[in-house]
Amino acid sequence: MAYTNIDLNDAPKVDLFINGQFTPASAGGYFERLDPSTDLVASRAACGRRDDAEHMAAVASASFPKWSAMPVTERAKILRRAKDLIPSYRDRFATLMLREIGAVEQWVDFNIRVATEALEAAVDLALKYPTAPNDNENEHSFITRHPAGVCLAIAPWNAPIVLAVRAIAFPLAFGNSVILKASELSPATHSLIAEVMQEAELPNGVLSIMTNAPEHSEEVVATLIAHPSIRRINFTGSTRIGRVIAGLGAQHLKRCLLELGGKSPLIVLKDADLQLAAKEAIYGAFLNQGQICMATDRIIVEQAVADEFIGILKHLAETLIAGDPRHEGVKLGPVASPSIASRLSALIEDALDKGATLVSGTPRRGQFIDATLLDHVTPMMRIYSEECFGPIAGIYRVDSPEEAITVANNCEYGLAAAIFTRDLTLARQLANQIESGICHINSTTVKDNPAMPFGGLKSSGYGRFGSDACVDEFTEIRWITCAPPS
Repeated sequence: MAYTNIDLNDAPKVDLFINGQFTPASAGGYFERLDPSTDLVASRAACGRRDDAEHMAAVASASFPKWSAMPVTERAKILRRAKDLIPSYRDRFATLMLREIGAVEQWVDFNIRVATEALEAAVDLALKYPTAPNDNENEHSFITRHPAGVCLAIAPWNAPIVLAVRAIAFPLAFGNSVILKASELSPATHSLIAEVMQEAELPNGVLSIMTNAPEHSEEVVATLIAHPSIRRINFTGSTRIGRVIAGLGAQHLKRCLLELGGKSPLIVLKDADLQLAAKEAIYGAFLNQGQICMATDRIIVEQAVADEFIGILKHLAETLIAGDPRHEGVKLGPVASPSIASRLSALIEDALDKGATLVSGTPRRGQFIDATLLDHVTPMMRIYSEECFGPIAGIYRVDSPEEAITVANNCEYGLAAAIFTRDLTLARQLANQIESGICHINSTTVKDNPAMPFGGLKSSGYGRFGSDACVDEFTEIRWITCAPPS
């Protein structure tokens, strides 16, 4: 197991990654990330500032012409080497994810698997849509596709390998240079990706990684977005910050891909396989302590089977007791910060004060929150409309499939959804009515296939990673005509 024999006092120190080298920030200084299980220092990372951001943008811009001119087949070889290398870094990633975000082994392996799939999906897409000039002299009007330029990728902490690799893989595959702004909660995990790419022989300067203290995030992000070399922005994170990124992008006419918050509904109709639905609901609600944008936040069940279904849920949820993932058998780790724990406790207390019933869960212990289910959720409760992003799921009882859709859509978010029923014709009809970018029938809301279009509707953002929908996010299309001389 990767979680044995870890020296809790040996916190890694990471520098900025620029032009193929790790280097201290220009102003010096390091900030500390604390282990959410122990409150000991998990990592120390360089405090990047405005000057570092400008330097990174200049380096990325200088690397762009050669990288973008490289045949797509050569870029594909490099990214496929990175894909093959990631599993060999598994134990190092696992240790860093444990220390920085309290990840359990299951979540580490999910990240490793999907990150490799993301690299392969990006390569496949770039090979399908190569960015190259049109040299056919017989064409007098033609369309060409070109890399966009330098791309800013802002990745979150909750799925640090998957979401950082996805953020850089697609723009790199299409010939763009990339600056990855690491999360303040997982700087060492994100920085380890640079070592993978170095070993894969990615040319110097094509990928830079910025770390910065939380108090400098606004300065760093604003500097990068304003820099004339930056032509694309992709951001995965909260809707609140996504609106800020979108506003900055609009000021500078920079195209953004935003994958934001969610409050995913899982609908259980009265003819559903209740054992399957319960197993998938528990997985979707509590994997990585519910700190997933696709997490099953709302369980909507028909009244006719509600009591039976909730009994099954209760039995499964009560086995998920939060603890330090270093301990054998722990399947639910800590939430990422004290502020998250306090917010989640407030959501639970508000719901109970307003009439919800506690199905499972106990009072929090610091940053440890057991799997919590709340029955009889109503619109007057904060949990009805606020994204949880923690090990809490609300249960909503309805009288019909039509009411289930109404409840599912009565939400500002629209990322993922799930429907459980044996009537697949009805399921498809309902799936078409749900306001979400993703919907799974008889499967959990937490599902990832990097080759598919991934993104949401409404306050869950816009733009898509994966599939043909991703191509325009990272390339420019041009129309060129050539009239013969008279």
